[in-house]
Amino acid sequence: MDIPGKWHFELITPDMMIVYRIKDILHTGRTGYQSVDIMDTETFGRCLVLDGKTQSTEADEHIYHDCLVHPAMLFHPAPRSVFIGGGGEGATLREVLRHPEVEKVTMLDLDPEVVQMCGVHLPNHNAGAFTSPKLELRHEDARKFLADCDERFDVIILDLVDPTEGGPAYLLYTEEFYVQAKAKLNPGGVLVTQAGPAGYLNYTECFTVIARTLSGVFPEAHPYCVFIPAFTTLWGFVLALADGTDSALSGPLPEQEPSYIDELVRQRLPQELSYYDGLAHRRMFSLPKYLRQGILAEERIVTDSSPVYMV
Repeated sequence: MDIPGKWHFELITPDMMIVYRIKDILHTGRTGYQSVDIMDTETFGRCLVLDGKTQSTEADEHIYHDCLVHPAMLFHPAPRSVFIGGGGEGATLREVLRHPEVEKVTMLDLDPEVVQMCGVHLPNHNAGAFTSPKLELRHEDARKFLADCDERFDVIILDLVDPTEGGPAYLLYTEEFYVQAKAKLNPGGVLVTQAGPAGYLNYTECFTVIARTLSGVFPEAHPYCVFIPAFTTLWGFVLALADGTDSALSGPLPEQEPSYIDELVRQRLPQELSYYDGLAHRRMFSLPKYLRQGILAEERIVTDSSPVYMV
């Protein structure tokens, strides 16, 4: 069959692939850390692809970033200082800055070329967030920065690339790193991380083991997931609560009434969100049976000497 045009091919599992048509390629090349492709597509609009993996698309990035950022930010009663690890396209920063109580955001993305290219080619992702006077943008290793800095944060958001072998971020998913990050949280602090695919075919790849690892470091760790169309699967996150958490919520995180979340959003945010609300919250934290069983059965812990890699 002859199918005209340019196409992006991406492995989802070793024996399954997603293919979508490319309208235009704005950039393709390598930085000092990874390959970078920015392209316009028929289906998903403008896309950022790192090391062959779709990271973010105009069509559905609001789902990913709403769900990564707002549960953690709303759980904290007054998040004034925020640390972002990764997030080079600027959309996580954009969502953090929606919260008027935020006074300072420290964002570390290892790759300055990616941030610069995203600033130019993905304006709808960052929506001018890189110009905020609240932002301190640094290009260095997040692990070394947290080890050396004297700052403490109310919320730590880890919008990292996936943990691939030889990649720039696999040591930011380990028990040792989570212990270090927890020590940099203020009392009542919240940490959230993206945690890889949570679909039935590949949830044990890294989601269950990241959830298991965080639950051994923090008093509470709440895994949750949402379907991301461009990723063709449920995507996992884990929200972890430090000691002495003074929650803005009225009870356990997964059991919130939708009306309570809706009212909290109205009180705390000046603008309506694109995806996250009370019903979305309940669905995200109500894991399907296979994930609940998989997390209970998980015995692995990610360590520096025994990292987890996504295929």
